[in-house]
Amino acid sequence: MVPLSIPSPPIDWSVYYVGSWIHSWLPVWPANFTLPVHFYALIILVGIIVSIVVTNFRLTRRGGEPWIIIDISLWTIALGIIVARAWHVVTHIADYFGPGKNTWNPFLPGAVWNIWDGGDAIFGALLGGALGVLIGSRIAGLRFWSVADALAPTLLLAQALGRLGNYFNHELFGLPTDLPWGLEIESTNKAIPAGLPAGTLFQPTFLYEIVLNLIGFVAIMLITHRRRGGQWVSSPFWQWGKVLGLYLIWYGAVRSWLENIRIDPSQTHLGIRDNVWGAIGAIVVGILIIAIQTRRHSGIEPSVYVPGRQWTPDTVDSDDTYSDDDDDAEVSAPSPATSGARVP
Repeated sequence: MVPLSIPSPPIDWSVYYVGSWIHSWLPVWPANFTLPVHFYALIILVGIIVSIVVTNFRLTRRGGEPWIIIDISLWTIALGIIVARAWHVVTHIADYFGPGKNTWNPFLPGAVWNIWDGGDAIFGALLGGALGVLIGSRIAGLRFWSVADALAPTLLLAQALGRLGNYFNHELFGLPTDLPWGLEIESTNKAIPAGLPAGTLFQPTFLYEIVLNLIGFVAIMLITHRRRGGQWVSSPFWQWGKVLGLYLIWYGAVRSWLENIRIDPSQTHLGIRDNVWGAIGAIVVGILIIAIQTRRHSGIEPSVYVPGRQWTPDTVDSDDTYSDDDDDAEVSAPSPATSGARVP
């Protein structure tokens, strides 16, 4: 008897057919246009919004133009999605290429383009997102490292939310376990190996990553800030991309562990899953960023903007301002009748 376990939500909750709901209220809407909306897509959208809001707060505190991060995020999101999908396809070649596979037709399930069928990779998203930040920062006149430092910790919040999508999709769970917090998964799930008895519980990797990502966000905030005058202020040492380095080290360590307890198959090289190699690479890059940038930049960043592109708040023309003195001037000004002037 299992004393405790984590139930999975009904699989029907993973997608909502908005078109059917619209048709019930508006009969002119085509009945066969069901317009499916996936919960995973909605929760990813919420994660993106949270990341943008927190990044905007962090960047404007250092002198950035309010909401300039939205301009940069357009590049970041687009390239992040493209490269995330490409990484997934490359690391799951057998799923998309070979006899009987629909490789190229986007109107049939299983094509390499069909990201709505599921399948993206966080390390591809990081590579594509970094390229997007680089392009967007160049256009906006911001320093790449400043934007990356403001953005990096917020990715942990977005990733924590995104793992709820895996929970609702009944996917990316871990190996069988007898732990009291094991995850209940239906025996018909295609990721479950044959031969496991009914009622087998699995490691809730989605929950592990949610908790570890939230811990990571708090840890990075504590490491990169210090108390001054009763307030938390950012430490000058953690600039020039070194917050990004911390993020890469933390997430690389978390992901390298989680990948090793996941049940879903993945390509391997030298007996190690491709995503573990990606996690190890993230740790190495994070260490190198901190080491190299500490050596190259001993002082603080002069600005989040590159020279010559500094943003300043819009100034207001003094003729357009209003003050109490204006009322005083109107009261004290003599009228034509009292000043001896002739009234026409």
